[in-house]
Amino acid sequence: MNPQQGPERLVQLMRPGTLNLAALPPLSVYVHLPWCLRKCPYCDFNSHEFRGGRELDRDSARAYLEALRADLEAALPLIWGRPVVSVFIGGGTPSLFAPEQIAELLSDLRARLPLEPGCEITLEANPGTFERDRFAGFAQAGVTRLSIGVQSFADDKLQALGRVHSGAQARAAVDEAARAFATFNLDLMYALPGQTLADLREDLAVALGFAPPHLSVYHLTLEPNTVFASRPPRDLPDADLASEMLDLITERTAAQGMARYEVSAYARDGHRCTHNLNYWQFGDYLGLGAGAHSKLSFAHRILRQVRWREPAAYMAQAAQGRAVSNEHEVARGDLPFEFMLNALRLREGLPLTAFLERTGLPPSSIAKGLAAGRAKGLLTDDPARIQATPRGFDFLSDLQGLFL
Repeated sequence: MNPQQGPERLVQLMRPGTLNLAALPPLSVYVHLPWCLRKCPYCDFNSHEFRGGRELDRDSARAYLEALRADLEAALPLIWGRPVVSVFIGGGTPSLFAPEQIAELLSDLRARLPLEPGCEITLEANPGTFERDRFAGFAQAGVTRLSIGVQSFADDKLQALGRVHSGAQARAAVDEAARAFATFNLDLMYALPGQTLADLREDLAVALGFAPPHLSVYHLTLEPNTVFASRPPRDLPDADLASEMLDLITERTAAQGMARYEVSAYARDGHRCTHNLNYWQFGDYLGLGAGAHSKLSFAHRILRQVRWREPAAYMAQAAQGRAVSNEHEVARGDLPFEFMLNALRLREGLPLTAFLERTGLPPSSIAKGLAAGRAKGLLTDDPARIQATPRGFDFLSDLQGLFL
């Protein structure tokens, strides 16, 4: 579909359609800041090394912030008046931007959007961009939650992953974050090249020693179009060892009072990530920035959008009010799988009524998949709830596939 913006597009989106949403879901905002000091060999995100790894200069940051303003203003008619429950500033490495530039970005958002009281505002940070008091500066700018891409505290594992920071820098960054933020997240990876169960046990001990309110843990995977896909690292743990590693993570986090509330996320009470929960509960989100994705609901349809991917192209197009490179309405037949792909990641699942509310479809449209999931022992027998059993959680891809 040819991307359009403005009031005329809103009129088109409000016309009658095959869906019937009684109410719109919560709305989040994702802002993509695309530059990194160095592209990691496992990363398939839309990230770009900034001019040979140099620090982001003030003029480049200012030009990008201007493009984000233009992008947001063009998108406003599609979300006008809707309160925002969370903002997530991701990348790339957003902490390449200075605290005063993040403050400017948040000021631009607040001037144009009704952020709910207590709106969660997350910023991704890299220990390689850490300097003393920088994280405190982000807190003063209005960030309420920091997410630190530690990945490991072991120097040899960080080198194998192509990270730009050391274990000592990671420790210093987490220590600073713990002082500056009441809520922060650590990203850890496991099944790393040459990693043993003892290695992971040591990484976990360091991470949990900081008493993080939230921990996100990811299995290293070889994604297409990455350096690791074309030149795989040696000595990757096999599937059995990787499974033991995940069991160890779940055991150790539980002993520290952290609950696994999503496939990859562990949190203490009161510290679950609002932004990610909105994704998994099939809420809406407006994506701003190079390559950002949006999901926006209307009374009779659900729209997905993608922004121009390459930063220079994005900035040029956003200045002309054309930041969206392509968009499409989600087909009625695709909605059950899209909903289940997200909802089944949650340990507690969702009530069956949430499917009706978020898709506008009747429960009969997923009845066959629900019956198959329960017959295979992958879903609980609760007829009012969509929830994976422990077995279903272990074989999540198989369970999600029942709704294709």
